[in-house]
Amino acid sequence: MATIRDVARLAGYSPATVSRVLNQSGYVSSAAQAKIRAIIQ
Repeated sequence: MATIRDVARLAGYSPATVSRVLNQSGYVSSAAQAKIRAIIQ
């Protein structure tokens, strides 16, 4: 099971950005959201 830090490292974003995508809070660009969601799946 991957952690937020693992996903962040693979995506090239901060753990905070990954957290914002998962919690659907704050601004994250659509490109970053797509990349992070693809890695999570």
